[in-house]
Amino acid sequence: MASFAGDLRHERRHVSGTTVAEFLGYWETEGAAYVRHGDYDWMASLVPGKRVLEIGCGLGFGTQALAARGLAVLAVDTLEECLAVSQQRSAGQGVSFLQADICALNEIQSQTIINFAPDCVVCWLMGAPADTTGATLHDGGKAVAAYREHIHRKIAELAASLLTVNALHLVDRTAIPWQAKDIGRDTLVRYHAGKTLLDLPFNADRRNALYRKLGDNVVDMAAMRRPHPALKSVVPTLASLLVERK
Repeated sequence: MASFAGDLRHERRHVSGTTVAEFLGYWETEGAAYVRHGDYDWMASLVPGKRVLEIGCGLGFGTQALAARGLAVLAVDTLEECLAVSQQRSAGQGVSFLQADICALNEIQSQTIINFAPDCVVCWLMGAPADTTGATLHDGGKAVAAYREHIHRKIAELAASLLTVNALHLVDRTAIPWQAKDIGRDTLVRYHAGKTLLDLPFNADRRNALYRKLGDNVVDMAAMRRPHPALKSVVPTLASLLVERK
C-alpha cells in the first residue's frame, strides 16, 4: 500500500484557492458540507479532555463543534479574516481567539497559550491559500503534503512543550482503498510516528487511527477524467489519529 504521504497526492485535484478571498470562499462551501455530513461532530466526539487548543481554526466550523460539546477552546489562526468569521460563528459560546503563526510565536502569544493550559491540541483539515503552500494544479498535491508535514511537526513540538497537554488530535483528508482501511490504519500510525512525532513524548497506536468516508461534497474519483486503474477502489476519507503523551 502507498504511504500516507503518497495517499495525500490523490486528493481533490484542484487547488483550494490562490488568494485569501478564494480560499475563504472554498472553505465556506466545503466546511458547510462537512457540517451537513456530521464530520465536525464526529471529529469533536474523539477529543479527550476539557480544554482544547485548536490550531488553524479556519472559518470556525470545528471550533463551533468543539464548543458545542462544552469544551473550553482557544482557537488560533494566522489569518485575521478567518478569525473574524470564526468569532462570528462561535459567538456566545465562550471561545477565546488568538491570531498567531505557531511556527513563529512571540513571547506574548506563547504565554497566552501557556496560561490557557490546554489538555489537548487539535489540528483538523489543515489548509492554506496556494500562495502560502505553493500548490499548483499540476504538482500532484506534493506542495500541500510538504506543507502539512512541516506544520504537523511544529504543532507536535508545541504540544510536547506544553506540560498540561496529554493528547494531540490530527485529522486530514486523504484517499484510500476502503477495503484496505485496516492496513491504512497501520500506515497512518507509521507515517506520523516517523515524521510528526519522531523523538517526541507521544505514543501513536492503531486503535486511535480511524477513517471516515466523506460525503457527496467531495469529488467522485471514479468519475475523474482518465482515472488511473489503481484509483478505481479509492474513496475520499477523513484520516484521524489521536496520540497520547507517554
